[in-house]
Amino acid sequence: MTTTIRGAEDRHRTVRKGTAGNTDQDTPRGRSAPTNPLERSKRRLFGWFVVPAALLYAGFLVVPGLITVGLAFTRWSGSGPVKPVGFQNFRMLFHDPTFRSSFTHTLIILFGVGAATFVLAFMMMLALRDMRGRKFIRMVVFFPNIAPGVLLAIVWGFLFQHDGMINQILGWSGFHHPPQWLAEDNLFAVVLVGLIWINTGFYTTILMAAVDRIPPYLFEECEISGANAWQRFRYVILPLTWDAVGVAAILWAISSVKIFEFLYAFAGGGGYLPPLKIWNTAVYSYSEAFASVGTPRYGTAAASSVVTMLLAACAVVLLSRVFRRESVEL
Repeated sequence: MTTTIRGAEDRHRTVRKGTAGNTDQDTPRGRSAPTNPLERSKRRLFGWFVVPAALLYAGFLVVPGLITVGLAFTRWSGSGPVKPVGFQNFRMLFHDPTFRSSFTHTLIILFGVGAATFVLAFMMMLALRDMRGRKFIRMVVFFPNIAPGVLLAIVWGFLFQHDGMINQILGWSGFHHPPQWLAEDNLFAVVLVGLIWINTGFYTTILMAAVDRIPPYLFEECEISGANAWQRFRYVILPLTWDAVGVAAILWAISSVKIFEFLYAFAGGGGYLPPLKIWNTAVYSYSEAFASVGTPRYGTAAASSVVTMLLAACAVVLLSRVFRRESVEL
């Protein structure tokens, strides 16, 4: 009996030694210098697989970005010598009423359209959470984000033209003298509504996916404790989807300052620029570089792009601080 116990203890010591040996191999020091040839070959292959992506990223994002920053401090028309002008292009921008108007429109899209989009996305998420066929409805509301922006702009123009569907519905409702939606004074409001329509489905899908990760027992406990809809949202849904909301807000901050094709196709096209009353900084940069009358001004266009990038960077930093918190474990 004693021999059996000693044998078991010896085996236990042997197992503990083996376990300790394996633990040593799992330390960070062991991972930094693997002795397994297969592991070393995997790491080499991983490095080679990263190289193409890094080259594409550098070639299509980093290098053009650096060139744009360099052009912002020069005067160049696309031919002839490049003349350094320092900060003159930036001073010209903020003295240009067209740029100031375009920058204001960009801020309205960033904050105004963003706030309305997220409010509607939360409302749709709450309405669709317990609805039958919510996966199909999620696909339907996501569709505007799949379709090309030019196509959506054309459809939006047909809806709001004088004899379009919007005015027909208003006529059936008793409004026989609807406003001229496509007049210049109303055009920017129509554009804002269109941007909300296009983007709401995408962020609704993100929020619904985040809500699907919440354990069902938390909602059951809310029902048992008698919590109302606002309390469920305030104490369960919002805290547990806070990280997803933060990521979605950062995505919106980056994408909102780059909106171009919807504005251009909705009120421009055919070689004509949209009216000045709906310009944002993206349209302004395009007009300075490619579509302005006379000599192209690549330096001014690059300076406008740099200001837009700085705006997006500031928005991302601000949102990162707002949504920063410790991780919540379910």
